[in-house]
Amino acid sequence: MSVTILKDKCRGCRLCLKACPFDAIKMEDGKAVINYDKCTNCGACEASCRFESILVEREEKKTGIDLSAYKGVWVFAEQRLGKLMFTSLELLGEGRKLADKLGVELSAVLLGYEVDGICEELIHFGADRVIYANHRLLQNYTTDGYTKVIADLINEKRPEAMIVGATNIGRDLAPRIAARLNTGLTADCTKLDIDEEQRILLQTRPAFGGNIMATIVTPKHRPQMATVRPGVMKKLEMDKSRKGIVESVKVKLNEDDIRVNVEEVVKSAKQIVNLIEAQYIVSGGRGLGNPEGFKLMKELADALGGVVGSSRAAVDAGWISHDHQVGQTGKTVRPKVYIACGISGAIQHLAGMQSSDCIIAINKNPDAPIFSVADYGIVGDLYKVVPMLIEEVKKLKEQN
Repeated sequence: MSVTILKDKCRGCRLCLKACPFDAIKMEDGKAVINYDKCTNCGACEASCRFESILVEREEKKTGIDLSAYKGVWVFAEQRLGKLMFTSLELLGEGRKLADKLGVELSAVLLGYEVDGICEELIHFGADRVIYANHRLLQNYTTDGYTKVIADLINEKRPEAMIVGATNIGRDLAPRIAARLNTGLTADCTKLDIDEEQRILLQTRPAFGGNIMATIVTPKHRPQMATVRPGVMKKLEMDKSRKGIVESVKVKLNEDDIRVNVEEVVKSAKQIVNLIEAQYIVSGGRGLGNPEGFKLMKELADALGGVVGSSRAAVDAGWISHDHQVGQTGKTVRPKVYIACGISGAIQHLAGMQSSDCIIAINKNPDAPIFSVADYGIVGDLYKVVPMLIEEVKKLKEQN
């Protein structure tokens, strides 16, 4: 790879000097000049140039990978203490669509110890095959153990794509697997699709603070890997008539492969709100005015049988904990009913809730962006509107 300055295009703006991290560019006669003794061919100067006066010639790297040898879509079936995580069901629904477009098998990769009962559940929710690794050292999640087992399976069976939930475990596990396999990984995707002609996984995620949606591809490496935000995808309905294959694989794993020993698993006594599975969410924002407003939000949520959410502004103000946050830096949700109270509707918040079945917005400002996505909008004081909603919900419950 080499860097060339096109003198006829260079305007002497000096942006490349500021961009170069190695002080490898200087000005001579009003034009940029490369000091090749210092230049590392990083390409930062090319990206900074507004006049296309810098040309970086890159050698085509050959990966030596036979892409045609990779077939099938895999989903990591995350379980904890023998219970399948809801995110895994969402991924199976999306994986089913991807596999059908490619005309290949959808496999769920299940790791654990004596969690056989989960296998049939995975098939009922869309998997054609369950690749089941049953070993006592996989009873509790460890980065080393899970990475080794899954990387070995991928090297052996060669799937063309693997998707993982962007949970605490998934965000730890997926990059380790990708690094070990020397492949790419797109994190926190909100949409997946297939370029059927090239058989490439289209991985879309928000970028630049959620202001644009970037679609990323992995054309020359396999498997194509992505983590998907919980709550974004829609799970399929359970079909108990579905048949599939449960493939128990031999696990090559010993204690020396795992550098961290889990002595004990202690569940937190704190109750964490489950926004992702909630059917009714009542969210409060800066318009509440103070943290006491969340008591009213909870009263309405309790009446509906739902949970309390919030905007980032309310969390940043210290009015409510982060586990209630909905949006780009919080949870992505898709409940039956989402009630936004005193939330203006910043794009980062809309990205996390606009897929809800029904959105009700309550705000004093008739021009608030939240109304652009709302099915029903109420312009008014939430402290007058919400108590009336609570009263009506309770009346309906009494009648039924």
